[in-house]
Amino acid sequence: MDDENYADAFNGNNTPFAKLLGVTMTLATKSRLEGEIIVRPDLCTIPGTIHGGALMAFADNMGATGAYLNLPEGAVTSTIESKTNMFRPIPKGQKAFAVTTPINIGRTLQVWQTHITREDGKLAAIVTQTQIIQLNRA
Repeated sequence: MDDENYADAFNGNNTPFAKLLGVTMTLATKSRLEGEIIVRPDLCTIPGTIHGGALMAFADNMGATGAYLNLPEGAVTSTIESKTNMFRPIPKGQKAFAVTTPINIGRTLQVWQTHITREDGKLAAIVTQTQIIQLNRA
């Protein structure tokens, strides 16, 4: 398996939405991704904690990146299902850390799981997503 770290390449060429969220990849290999975001006020709910949708979007970006790294030539990917369990809030001003690993890398489907933790190391959320793999056929 390719263990090359593509984090710098992704940070330099992040998608517009990943840039909007402020995603910084610290590790991006075919078998493990790590990233972080700062919980800014514009990503928060009224009590000043990160919005669940922001956590889900963060995890979706991480899983989709993992799927992308494992695509066969000429293929594209899209999220077709995502499940999120929220455990703890992350207050504004802190960082949220994500670790994403594959559960299954198949020919037509990939399943990725992202664990998001707070600065104190406590688990804030787990997101499991399924990515469909489609070959571009002209």
